[in-house]
Amino acid sequence: MENEELIKQVTAKAEMWLTPAYDAETQEEVKQMLNNPDKTALIDSFYQDLAFGTGGLRGIMGAGTNRMNIYTVGAATQGLANYLNKCFKGKDQISVVVGHDCRNNSRKFAEISADIFSANGIKVYLFDDMRPTPEVSFAIRHFGCQSGINITASHNPREYNGYKAYWDDGAQVLAPHDTAIIDEVNKVTVADIKFKGNKDLIQIIGEDVDKVYLDKVHSISIDPEVIKRQKDLKIVYTPIHGTGMILIPRALKQWGFENVHTVPEQMVKSGDFPTVVSPNPENAEALSMAIALAKNIDADIVMASDPDADRVGMACKNDKGEWVLINGNQTCLLFLYYIIKNRIAMGKMKDNDFIVKTIVTTELIKAVADKNKIEMLDCYTGFKWIAREIRLREGKQQYIGGGEESYGFLAEDFVRDKDAVSACALLAEICAWAKDQGKTLFEVLLDIYVEYGFSKETTVNVVKPGKSGADEIKAMMENFRSNPPKEIGGSKVVLAKDYKTLKATDGEGKVVDLDMPETSNVLQYFTEDGTKISVRPSGTEPKIKFYVEVKGEMGCHKCFDAANAAAEEKVEAVRKSLGI
Repeated sequence: MENEELIKQVTAKAEMWLTPAYDAETQEEVKQMLNNPDKTALIDSFYQDLAFGTGGLRGIMGAGTNRMNIYTVGAATQGLANYLNKCFKGKDQISVVVGHDCRNNSRKFAEISADIFSANGIKVYLFDDMRPTPEVSFAIRHFGCQSGINITASHNPREYNGYKAYWDDGAQVLAPHDTAIIDEVNKVTVADIKFKGNKDLIQIIGEDVDKVYLDKVHSISIDPEVIKRQKDLKIVYTPIHGTGMILIPRALKQWGFENVHTVPEQMVKSGDFPTVVSPNPENAEALSMAIALAKNIDADIVMASDPDADRVGMACKNDKGEWVLINGNQTCLLFLYYIIKNRIAMGKMKDNDFIVKTIVTTELIKAVADKNKIEMLDCYTGFKWIAREIRLREGKQQYIGGGEESYGFLAEDFVRDKDAVSACALLAEICAWAKDQGKTLFEVLLDIYVEYGFSKETTVNVVKPGKSGADEIKAMMENFRSNPPKEIGGSKVVLAKDYKTLKATDGEGKVVDLDMPETSNVLQYFTEDGTKISVRPSGTEPKIKFYVEVKGEMGCHKCFDAANAAAEEKVEAVRKSLGI
């Protein structure tokens, strides 16, 4: 009965897309869904409207209210334009930046968005071609714009596209603007969308911004001398068909690296991502071609950026000379360890410097910060929250770096989103610094483990697609809340945090408030043996994520294998007890 009611609702919604307001191609696609006896595609395309999550608007491309198409993009842009005209009423000229990645339809969606903004009297700085996400964030600040958008689905599979909305500080939109924009978007009908642009209000930008941005990125180099000594560091880089190819090789060259090798087959711009299953540098498969090249030329490091060049994945040789992937937690740890250690060594560290990590990122970073007396802040998942901490302290404290377990890092404050351009350059510098001491990056990681304790992190993604999947994920979260685990992996839970209620409960049942800017659907459990489990539904993909971190001891470099094996056993025990 419930399913019949749902089919009735989505059918009524879909039939509205058969009016002349929609183009013939869209109408044909909707007709096919309506005529198909299997209503799965119809339900998935119309059961909800795309909503802003941790990464903005994101969905599979196609016809429907729950799909990325010119009408959902058009409604989002019209709603944002309406909100900007309300918010900045009386301003001589409201302006925005519009950027896009390499994906299918990205240029089309960007140009349509530029037309809609301009039709609403808003000046548009439109990039001439695909550009990295961080450069879009930079350009908003550079031109003094009130907002900006980037058409990208980051590292999602090829059938996806997305829409990231930014505010005047160059960060992704936060409360109260995020919900207020959604309210405006929800009021928009297809007849309200002003598709006919005003070309006089659209300015094409490109190399002029590239140069300023790359100069700023170069300014964050901590030790240029070490690069001069190690300028022949052998680097393999791949953009996985994406925007990184525009700027990352240039950035590496500007920093002084003279031996950079790119993967030719992946230096081809393509929204089909023909050489990978998924263009995600978190996946080993996406780096396989780069690692093959690295083995062939005996490289020092492999780096890969995702399609919109905000995330960086990397691989290096371990102590046995085998190529291994370094996960996002380890990468973030290496960045912050290097920044802190070398700023102190070079006398650059100031009393008001601070770093930021997300609540699901390794606690080893806190150990490094505490031992070196550096302030560390914890925030929610999503770089908009790191950007918020920077904004709150602007003019009072100096941000020196921050990151998250999902391969995002930001080393500078002139960008307010994760930045693979600066991260790749800085990663190369860290590798040069290690080599200067006769070490590999892996050995630097072992140094950290010996000094600060061993930690192993694993993310388990439970994928549940479609409407039925969304219901299952909701039920799983409700079950954890109503039946919280008392023990995980054989160790007693001594602290449970619920960011939806903003309450933390210790092992004795004592409840305290959590100091966070708003609620979030995240649960965390800390056990007696130092294990940390975080559970949250993804804001951009149909999955529930379990972040597992287990602790151990590592007395020497040669103890890594034993510490890692013990940690793997502990991770398995955790997974078993949680049923994941």
